[in-house]
Amino acid sequence: MGDFPLEIVLALLGIAVPICAFLWEFVFAGRRRLGYRVQMDTPVTGEIESVFPGVLPQLRPSLDGASPDLKDISVVLVRIENSGVTTIDTHDYKAPDAARVGLHLRFPQRRVIGMAVNELSDPDLADNLDANSGIAVPEDTGHVGVIDLPKVPLGPGDHYKILAILQRSEGDGEYPQPVLRGGIKGGRIIETRSNTGISGMMAALTLFLVLVIIVQLVVSALEPSPTPLECASGKLTVVGSSAFGPVVREAAEQYRKRCTGANFAFAFEGTERGLDRLAEEGGGNSGLLAITDGTKGNGYPALVHRPLALSLFTMMVHPGVGIGGLTVAQIQDLYRGRIGNWREVGGPDLPVVLVNRIPGSGTRNTFERRLLDGTQPDPPHVSCTALKGTVITAPAHCEVQVTADMRKAVAEIPGAIGYSEFSEAIDAGLPTIAIDGVGASRDAAVQRTYPFWGVEYAYSNGELPGDSLAASFLHFLTDQTGKEVLRAHGNAPCADLPDPGRCLPEQ
Repeated sequence: MGDFPLEIVLALLGIAVPICAFLWEFVFAGRRRLGYRVQMDTPVTGEIESVFPGVLPQLRPSLDGASPDLKDISVVLVRIENSGVTTIDTHDYKAPDAARVGLHLRFPQRRVIGMAVNELSDPDLADNLDANSGIAVPEDTGHVGVIDLPKVPLGPGDHYKILAILQRSEGDGEYPQPVLRGGIKGGRIIETRSNTGISGMMAALTLFLVLVIIVQLVVSALEPSPTPLECASGKLTVVGSSAFGPVVREAAEQYRKRCTGANFAFAFEGTERGLDRLAEEGGGNSGLLAITDGTKGNGYPALVHRPLALSLFTMMVHPGVGIGGLTVAQIQDLYRGRIGNWREVGGPDLPVVLVNRIPGSGTRNTFERRLLDGTQPDPPHVSCTALKGTVITAPAHCEVQVTADMRKAVAEIPGAIGYSEFSEAIDAGLPTIAIDGVGASRDAAVQRTYPFWGVEYAYSNGELPGDSLAASFLHFLTDQTGKEVLRAHGNAPCADLPDPGRCLPEQ
């Protein structure tokens, strides 16, 4: 809708109209209000003493032979009440101050042949409705019956009732409704209704509010959603660690849901390849990021690091190995060739097949640093794919390039042992190994009771422009919804660690 704040105007109307209606109803128009209500208007066809036993003697004219025959009559009950919020006093009636009568209750097409006060909300009102109060039936009112009512002071909620016996004076069919005539200073006289059901004003107010809500919904549906302030558009290519690739892909998908102008491409071919590409192609290019398992080391001087999360890794074995736990010393002996058969560590009589990531892999660097004290033999390269086609009768080893290849090799080669990011091993359904009696868990890694963990970093070639997609995506990963994606994959965001300095490169 352009710059016009239509939704704000509608919201203000939705607030202002009910307030104005309340003020009008209860402060201005309803402050001093006298109401009347016809509670009964019934033709009498049988013995009228049964209508109101004990009251009829007050209504029936004298038995002197001059009284009219009581036929074609009706019984009417009218309630007079203070329906406002302030007291109505005698001087509030518009009748002249000297007059005792303040109101006239009129019955068109009928004449009054008897009347009485039938009910008082407060017994003290009786003094204002006795024979000397001015309540009376005028003698000559033509075809309209009239009862004069005195200026009765009424507090909020006070009422009295008039019961009248009427006889038709003209016409036929249904009688016109009785009417209360007179005036109230600073107020008005109204015909009230029973409190059951919804009032006209409330119905109108409800309809108005419903219309406001409908219009707001239509405006919201037609108006495009504003782009969140932290969003950026453009294209970002993310390369590097295959172990952390699934996390980054899911986080990018979440980012795209709220920032529709963002596009992502991925090339997770390993940490070293990612750093090489960033160093070669990333100069002045803010659309390229590299993700690594651990720091870049001493090379790549132009690359700038940003810690993301403490990442959880695990040892995993072929299902046929049947080993649930190893010590750090046993893992070192396995990868240094000192243990060649699984029976030596309580497993089956099966040759050990060591599956390694190729040199330069961030996951391999983390494995060597955390569990092997940085060293392991460097035998000739053997492809795991080639090894699967042979009969293995002695200890063997092979190498893979990325995490997906590691999972495949360990799952398919009998006697194999390897390592990967924890959630990747779980997704593959491979048995994981407790280390020194401690299973892989985020809490254990944070508390340093589980030794196989690393830190994931994002690298850019130089500093990133503040309005770039790369800067916005990294902020999303470290400070916004992206942190929940990190946690869902078993990682601990660096910003949430008890000691965030643990994520610094020298750690």
